Amino acid sequence: MIIEPKMRGFICLTAHPAGCAENVRRQINYVESQKLSNGPKKVLVIGASTGFGLSSRITAAFGGGAATIGVFFEKEPQEGKTASAGYYNTVAFHEEANRAGLYAKSINGDAFSKEVKQETIDLIRQDLGTVDLIIYSLASPVRKHPETGVLHRSVLKPIDQSYQNKTVDFHTGVVTNVSIEPAAGDDIANTIAVMGGEDWQLWLEALQGAGVLAPNVLTVAYSYIGPELTNPVYRHGTIGRAKDHLESTAAKITAQLKDLNGSAFVSVNKALVTQSSSAIPVVPLYISLLYKVMKEKNIHEGTIEQMSRLFHDHLYAAQPAAKDEQGRIRIDDWELRPDVQQEVAELWKGVNTETIAQIGDLKGYKEDFLNLFGFSVPGVDYTAEVSEMAFIK
Repeated sequence: MIIEPKMRGFICLTAHPAGCAENVRRQINYVESQKLSNGPKKVLVIGASTGFGLSSRITAAFGGGAATIGVFFEKEPQEGKTASAGYYNTVAFHEEANRAGLYAKSINGDAFSKEVKQETIDLIRQDLGTVDLIIYSLASPVRKHPETGVLHRSVLKPIDQSYQNKTVDFHTGVVTNVSIEPAAGDDIANTIAVMGGEDWQLWLEALQGAGVLAPNVLTVAYSYIGPELTNPVYRHGTIGRAKDHLESTAAKITAQLKDLNGSAFVSVNKALVTQSSSAIPVVPLYISLLYKVMKEKNIHEGTIEQMSRLFHDHLYAAQPAAKDEQGRIRIDDWELRPDVQQEVAELWKGVNTETIAQIGDLKGYKEDFLNLFGFSVPGVDYTAEVSEMAFIK
């Protein structure tokens, strides 16, 4: 079939297997030119099919030769219906890993559940024995609690007062004002339950209890802080409370791993185009301006560049770069450089529907969004028929 993008708001309902495969190959090519001299050997990536999780898996495998197990929740293809992009990404990852002689297996299911945790433990025991790095990169809006069975839903809201600012429809380029009402009821608690650190800690408790963690094991979860501009809706909002919880969980996990001399870290990453970030009002407009500034300064990075820098300069460096006062790894340092933020703030004052094409990088934002689903990838013939029925092998 000929596959075209079908949009519904900030979601693309289709994905292109050839485009997803080319995206994966491009990331592999990058890390193969940035080889790790002393990387992890056996890696578990929880949330392995898209974004930072996928790039982490690629960096560990093709940058350092690691065996990898990936856990994710993705939709398989059906006749006449494409799989989700994350599924096609993993199809391509497995094909390339098999070609390179690298161990790669994946589990497609609800990572929040006890069943998937146990299935993962059984696979580690069977094939790897132990793992020495666990990446936690889940980005789900909903979590069914494994103990209570309660379905928690996260929300994107400010706290205590409403928030008004500019936003953009990145499909049309129309800049408007948006008003977001504050959190109410159990909004904060539910968002923490979904996006906080509880599940990360449950994973490490299950893995340690099963004896499948190697000595000196590392585990890393991903967070974001962002600029003052987005603070009311992000870092000082419901998501920020969840990120605070995630970050405080790192210390608890490190204490838990004391007998193994293990460590847990949170890496604060750069703002990038993802399905999650596209759903947050104000953020797409901020990112389009940020991209413009960082590309002009030649310091723009995508997920693969960020993860390569994380592994090289922080996790597996002979002399790791300094952490911040809260013990967090900061690879958002280029985004938050004073000169970058000052220029973005100046552009923000004058951005509107008429000016965004000139002073922002909305074109780059749109391309990155389409790339997430395998569309608008250079070198892919989108007029050619392609089989949607591609499966993980």
